[in-house]
Amino acid sequence: MVLTTPPQTKLLSAEELQKMNAYWRAANYLSVGQIYLLANPLLREPLTLEHIKPRLLGHWGTTPGLNFIYVHLNRIIKAQNLDAIYIAGPGHGGPGLVANVYLEGTYSEVYPHISQDEEGLGNLFKQFSFPGGIPSHVAPETPGSIHEGGELGYALSHAYGAAFDNPNLLVACVIGDGEAETGPLAASWHSNKFLNPAHDGAVLPILHLNGYKIANPTVLARMSDRELESLFVGYGYKPYFVEGSEPETMHQMMAATLDAAIADIKAIQHDVRSNGFKTRPQYPMIVLRSPKGWTGPKEVDGKKTEGYWRSHQVPFAEMASKPEHVKLLEQWMKSYKPEELFDQNGKFRQELAELAPVGDRRMGANPHANGGLLLKGLKLPDFQDYAVDVDKPGKVIAEATRVMGVLLRDVMKLNTATRNFRLMGPDETASNRLSAVFEASDRTWAAQTLPEDDHLSPDGRVMEILSEHTCQGWLEGYLLTGRHGLFSCYEAFIHIVDSMFNQHAKWLKTTRDISWRRPIASLNYLLTSHVWRQDHNGFSHQDPGFIDHVLNKKPEVIRVYLPPDANTLLSVTNHCLRSRNYVNVIIAGKQPALQYLDMDAAIKHCTKGIGIWGWASNDQGVEPDVVMACAGDIPTLETLAAVDILRQNFPDLKIRLVNVVDLMKLLPETEHPHGLSDKDFDSIFTTDKPIIFAFHGYPWLIHRLTYRRTNHDNLHVRGYKEEGTTTTPFDMVVMNELDRFSLADDAIDRVPKLRNTAAHVKQMLHDKLIEHKNYVRNHGEDMPEILDWQWLYYSGSEADKTQSIPNVTPTDASSPSQEGGEGAAKSTS
Repeated sequence: MVLTTPPQTKLLSAEELQKMNAYWRAANYLSVGQIYLLANPLLREPLTLEHIKPRLLGHWGTTPGLNFIYVHLNRIIKAQNLDAIYIAGPGHGGPGLVANVYLEGTYSEVYPHISQDEEGLGNLFKQFSFPGGIPSHVAPETPGSIHEGGELGYALSHAYGAAFDNPNLLVACVIGDGEAETGPLAASWHSNKFLNPAHDGAVLPILHLNGYKIANPTVLARMSDRELESLFVGYGYKPYFVEGSEPETMHQMMAATLDAAIADIKAIQHDVRSNGFKTRPQYPMIVLRSPKGWTGPKEVDGKKTEGYWRSHQVPFAEMASKPEHVKLLEQWMKSYKPEELFDQNGKFRQELAELAPVGDRRMGANPHANGGLLLKGLKLPDFQDYAVDVDKPGKVIAEATRVMGVLLRDVMKLNTATRNFRLMGPDETASNRLSAVFEASDRTWAAQTLPEDDHLSPDGRVMEILSEHTCQGWLEGYLLTGRHGLFSCYEAFIHIVDSMFNQHAKWLKTTRDISWRRPIASLNYLLTSHVWRQDHNGFSHQDPGFIDHVLNKKPEVIRVYLPPDANTLLSVTNHCLRSRNYVNVIIAGKQPALQYLDMDAAIKHCTKGIGIWGWASNDQGVEPDVVMACAGDIPTLETLAAVDILRQNFPDLKIRLVNVVDLMKLLPETEHPHGLSDKDFDSIFTTDKPIIFAFHGYPWLIHRLTYRRTNHDNLHVRGYKEEGTTTTPFDMVVMNELDRFSLADDAIDRVPKLRNTAAHVKQMLHDKLIEHKNYVRNHGEDMPEILDWQWLYYSGSEADKTQSIPNVTPTDASSPSQEGGEGAAKSTS
């Protein structure tokens, strides 16, 4: 085995070497200054305690390596006119990236008070990890960033997401050796099996091995170069190794290595774009070994610091109690010779500033890192053309996500030329009934194929890998660089990306207050194979708790939709694909199910987000005795069946059925832009009548959303109670007391006039539950009366049974939202 090493040539002239090293020194100086200094940014007077921040926060250890890479990328971008962005995977390399976008001039353009002079330097230093300032990691506030640096593991999947369908883009992705230990990062190395040089850009992974995490050595840093080469060749890469600590040698090696890697990438792209895709290419990557805290203090208080974990964060503190540390800081910063780097006004010297690219070629100013600048709307078909024909509610059977799949197929078709829409999912596209998309696009696949393989192609735009982390990372990178997409997943396992959702939601929340950040397409989740129809897979697959997790985030960025049937799902999907800067969570079943609303009714219902279903209610013109509410497809079915039982047994009982599509409607309008006013909420749910609410998820969430409402004391919620197993679909709802018999029983218990007259009916309901248990244990399926149930229209005459009763929603319930832009009036708000 032969290690891949850079050419042993001195690529840089003496002048280039001197200037690049000076640029690197400047970036390192600014990085240290951000961590430590409150004033005296150019050390033009002796450093004192008053010049130093009282709280020292930040991370130095990874920063000089990040700066080193940035300087070298600047050189090759300028020399070869490359279109490149920089992703910094190491967790807290913020000072380095901020320093570099300041030196190239981008930072001052977007933040004019951080000017290119001594005052601006002072502001740059003070704001870092300071109240009212910026975070210590690479964040939305950092120009050029599409990757939040706080949590580790996602840099490489973000990089590949950015490269898909961006044929001219180079994504330089620096991966810290701590990050390289995470599971998500380990899986994301396989993203090279999905990259097609014909229409995708390139990712250049740079594994930065500086040896240590917070207080321990890193696994990969303790592997030999031969082990690492075997690992990365096995992953499908061509690794180059750059190792050392002596600046002159390292600069020459890195320059030669980058030239070789870019030459490899260009050769791969030229071959495939000229001759077509034949086999998966071996892309280059770089393994950079450099000391942790490179160029920092060798020792502090007699203990090793550079090249050791002690340099990970702040190499030394205790400035007030140890005056010698103030002197040490001054010596360290002066070792970079700031007087050679900045002129008398504090401006970066022109001959050094000229090393950076200009305009949009600066990595901090590249429009791909502010994807809203490049975002173009999707070409969308008219979702009404895919409507299920519903002549009578509760009679027609359809599979909601299969219908949605046909719509997504045509979204794929209409956007074939622009290649700006992808569907992500962990090997579940067919399972989730979205197979129609394969009529428009194959699965993305650049690895080996066999003759019997189904719908695999390097040109595909349906992306499947059995790693939810990688799917989410790809989609985030794709969205953040100005494209559109959707992520479908089994509901129980979307929890795998809980933390990634957190990071993206926080990114969206933060960018709303950053004027130069442009809105991006929303992150759209379709959660199906959900808790109520995971009876075959059992308890491990039953968990609706992602909704609770999502609702912890800021209202301005999250939306949760529970369409009860196919037509409402179409309306919701149309809205979500048009929306910007949200996380939209759609929860819909994939199994054959009853359909309730024709398209006209579905549009009205979804636009309002909540409504009274008049065809299922009999309280027109009078006060209801009970409100039966529901959110979710199975809760809607069971609620309608419960209403059926009640109306057959108590014809005089006045029942109002309320269905909720947009869960945010339950919040007060002061808490969420979609929320109902107290007046409108009371109009729908009454101020004093019992409410039986059947909910898709955990029941306490509904209480959490409505606890301030007038009639909350009369609200009784049924939902998932952590009861489940491998059983029949109806037995699942029985186990959690969400079934029609339990809901009807709840209503009887809470309507005063029934308490003394309904004993026989209550006994019948309890008998039905016993009958059900015996039946499923003996037959292995649900009772025929459950399987064959339909809405009967028995409300008083035979004529009522044969005519469709229109959906009625009070006109004062809510006004349609227009936030979705074009077409919003047709879709969910």
